[in-house]
Amino acid sequence: MALVLTQDETMLVDSARGLLDREAPVTAFRALRNSGEPLAWDRSLYARLADNGLVAPNVAEADGGVGMGIAAAGLVMEQAGHVLAAAPLLSAAISATLIAGAGSESQRADLLGPLVEGKRVIAPALDEAARHDPDRLDTRAEKAGEGWALTGDKTAVIDGFDADAWVVSAMADGAPALFLVEKGGSGLTVERFVAVDSRNYAKLAFSGTPAVRLGQGDAGAAIAAGLDVGRALLAAELLGAADEAFGRTVEYLKERKQFDRIIGTFQGLQHRAARLYSRLDLARGVVLKALRAIDEQDADATWLASLAKGTMTRLSRDVMMEAMQMHGGIGVTDDHDVGLYVKRAQAAGELLGDDHFHTERLAAGKWGL
Repeated sequence: MALVLTQDETMLVDSARGLLDREAPVTAFRALRNSGEPLAWDRSLYARLADNGLVAPNVAEADGGVGMGIAAAGLVMEQAGHVLAAAPLLSAAISATLIAGAGSESQRADLLGPLVEGKRVIAPALDEAARHDPDRLDTRAEKAGEGWALTGDKTAVIDGFDADAWVVSAMADGAPALFLVEKGGSGLTVERFVAVDSRNYAKLAFSGTPAVRLGQGDAGAAIAAGLDVGRALLAAELLGAADEAFGRTVEYLKERKQFDRIIGTFQGLQHRAARLYSRLDLARGVVLKALRAIDEQDADATWLASLAKGTMTRLSRDVMMEAMQMHGGIGVTDDHDVGLYVKRAQAAGELLGDDHFHTERLAAGKWGL
């Protein structure tokens, strides 16, 4: 398993970073947040990302994608983390995994092409508890004529507000299953879920809502794969955000003066920065290994996804805390960009399991023992 980027991946990173730096700097995210736009992401930016093959690059060529795998999606997410790009990239990659894993050939053909092209936003609706609990599945699906009807609730649906459709997990015939619910369906309530990072989340309530089942077999494996993909991609985004916050902090240490000295010359701050640098360098390998493992269908992929998500949740939190402290008083103000990175790290760290969840998951699985 190579833990260095291929030539194609390096070109992908350069392309993604260049586009995001031009089209989605942090100032653009701040302006979007301050505008009060309830969608919380830029449709024109999403269209440009799609035109450049950066939306769900994990979708196979046979399904209308570029077929570069989850590692490519992770590299895009890392670059998005650098600039706090507000676009439904995460939901696209997770939903694509769910559809590819559970959908029929015709469903994949109908759904994945428009998703990759940025023409439809399809959000994954998997969580039901206040904290991530994939074992909790109270939403029920019952036969209704030739289709299905859903009853239940979903929370913290990533990119779920004003999505065009949702891939929803529910119990059907005593087993987990996946369903597609279209926007505007009867008995469907969509409520905006407000989080500290000012991103797009939703709460969904189903009351006999019409739904189309994806495939006919057991969707448990597809759900597990979708969660692993989401965890690895969130780890990649957190890596990008933490790396950016750390880099900005180091630059500040080189220019800020206190007692007529550049504060970066203070040994105490040098030691703190050096520890973060070392941890970030090690974490980069963990995240890439998790992404590669998913692509290679490694037997340890699910545990590596947990390791990456747990590692980056804790590390990003530590990096953000140090960034605030080393920036001094300005670090805790909303006017400074550090605060935006802190808020995103807090929210993304909770999504699909925080460091405590994944530590317990790894311990329960006795991975590596």
